[in-house]
Amino acid sequence: MPAAVPVAGGTDLMSAVNSGLLRPAALVGLGRISEIRGWQYADGNALLGACLTHARMGRPDFAALIPALAMAARAAGPPQVRNAGTLGGNIASAAPTGDALPVLAALEATVVLAGPDGTREIAVSHLMAGLDPLRPGELLAYVRAPLLHAPQTFLKATARTGPGRATASVALVLDPARRTVRCAIGAVAPMPLRPLEAERWVAGLIDWDGSRTLEPEACTAFGDYVSMACIPDPADGELPPALAHLRRTVAALARRALGRALS
Repeated sequence: MPAAVPVAGGTDLMSAVNSGLLRPAALVGLGRISEIRGWQYADGNALLGACLTHARMGRPDFAALIPALAMAARAAGPPQVRNAGTLGGNIASAAPTGDALPVLAALEATVVLAGPDGTREIAVSHLMAGLDPLRPGELLAYVRAPLLHAPQTFLKATARTGPGRATASVALVLDPARRTVRCAIGAVAPMPLRPLEAERWVAGLIDWDGSRTLEPEACTAFGDYVSMACIPDPADGELPPALAHLRRTVAALARRALGRALS
């Protein structure tokens, strides 16, 4: 039945069905495929099953492997959403507010797709941008994330107190081995944004062989650099108040994320 739709947690899919936006011919449940409900190790990477729930990723044993992804999983919503929602669903639905997405972008993770012709591996960012979409009959099976054993963090702002959809989010990863800083901004665009020039600029300021500390002014400048890159000034005038507020929010999140990673 080619028109059947795969379903794992259903937090996005069933919402669309219940609201009348989607009428699938059939659903194929993925919850009993045991090999994509956990994770394994492969060549310095973690191979994460697409059916890993946010609740499972938020536990201490997982947080010891990929701290930023665990932080994002814990912030993904109320308990009923975290218990059902999955890592693969976060990627496949590609909602701009998906909490795992900026973390995967900052980690430069890849996805393993399984289909009738075997498996193939592509960058998460390519899948989300539509540069290399899922083909007929393919399933998102695994996410390959590097185990950096390096400082990393995730922060997000919501429109209300407590769990909620992000108005802006920031994932930041320090990679001492490559002497790089990787930052991704979520929720402000259809897919996470990487402020590459800001990353290179701040990486050049860090004493990688020493204490890896920065002056507060440098962290503030980094936040401003990131926010300007992600929310640039319009060519025909000033930013509307709502966008100006969002830019300030991104700047604050980026500044705090860098400070926490360095500390």
